[in-house]
Amino acid sequence: MAHIGSVVLKVADARRAAEFWTRALGYELVNGPIGDESPVLAPKDGNGPTITLDEDDRTHLDLHVTGEAALRAEVERLVGLGAVRVPWTYPPGAGFVVLADTEGTVFCVVDTGQN
Repeated sequence: MAHIGSVVLKVADARRAAEFWTRALGYELVNGPIGDESPVLAPKDGNGPTITLDEDDRTHLDLHVTGEAALRAEVERLVGLGAVRVPWTYPPGAGFVVLADTEGTVFCVVDTGQN
């Protein structure tokens, strides 16, 4: 079963948001903001989801699974619960699937086993 791996927040200024959220939550910057990468903030003790700050994408949850088979199985399980596949242009080798819940809220199921 998937777990919340990251909360993706849409922000206007990733650097400013990273400074605020690291101080507000006691998280640490573990990736970015460099070039095209979105900053990723993580709890210092490693317990809890990360926060990804994105200037382009909408706010959503990333549910994590490990492995392609787990990704397929989790997507089918969630569709069985009422989620729907969202039309999306996927990059080659995408390790994620975009779904919407029963209220139309978009979220991703991500294979964290991919590089």
